[in-house]
Amino acid sequence: MSTSPEVISAMDTHDWNEAARAVSGAYFPHELKLLSPADHLDLSMRTADLGSVTVGRIGWGAEVAIDCDYPDAYEVNMPMAGLLESAHKGEKVVSGEGEGTIFSPNIATPITRWSQDCTVVGVKFDRFGLEREMERVLASPVHRKVEVPSHIDPRIAATRSWMHFVRMLSNDLPHMRDLLSSDLMKKQVSSTITTGFILAVTPDLETTPPARPRIVNRVLDQMHDDPARPWTVADMAEVAEVSVRRLQEGFQQYVGMTPVVCLRNIRLAHAHEDLTKANDSTTVAEVAARWGFTHTGRFAAAYRSKYGMSPSESLHS
Repeated sequence: MSTSPEVISAMDTHDWNEAARAVSGAYFPHELKLLSPADHLDLSMRTADLGSVTVGRIGWGAEVAIDCDYPDAYEVNMPMAGLLESAHKGEKVVSGEGEGTIFSPNIATPITRWSQDCTVVGVKFDRFGLEREMERVLASPVHRKVEVPSHIDPRIAATRSWMHFVRMLSNDLPHMRDLLSSDLMKKQVSSTITTGFILAVTPDLETTPPARPRIVNRVLDQMHDDPARPWTVADMAEVAEVSVRRLQEGFQQYVGMTPVVCLRNIRLAHAHEDLTKANDSTTVAEVAARWGFTHTGRFAAAYRSKYGMSPSESLHS
């Protein structure tokens, strides 16, 4: 069993530069502005890095504004006290104690006021991990994006339960260092937080199709686990233990596309993630090959059709 002694981090500081480095490392790069000249920074932060999820508590001890565009991640901020005000596509969202604000990835969403007495429980979800888990939990087709609201509704029982769980977890982080040093426990806690959040923000998803039959889920799971495998439709049918025709019918009925198109979309999503996070030495051909695309021309065409830009444009963005 491997250990990760730096899973849980703590920071208390009055220094602006030190605070900026700590918060950027745990959550996001940002621009911080002090709103009240009479205030002095008094950052207190406790976080746990669970892989695809980061959870913690943070208070600035001063009234501040924050500019951030949440690169490739969702952020949920839930005040324990005070007020959090932000601007979402021109609309003002205010969260107080018992409420929460959800910030979507890659969208500039300024926090216009974080009150001096405001301490938030902050949860950061990796965008690709959360969206993949949504597809699994909600049985929603991979081509259909589930809209996440900008404000958490505490009137919903599932939402209140999830918020209570995360608040309790964040409060006990200093005492959970040994427990969360286990990779298995990190994975389990991360999965619980993620699944609970999905159910909390999508309680009445009317467009969710009927539950998928076991044969479709079985194939989808193996596609996600090994997308670069040189799959054939016959391979997929063998995994499902049904005929190719029955497999095709199941995917059309419950996913809305053929197994081959579904696999291509999964591979494209992985390639897109790699291209947007690649370093200067990475090539498009390397990424294409890594995810099972043997013809770079067809890969480029499929990529442009899905993302509206060429792979090379994503690589150098």
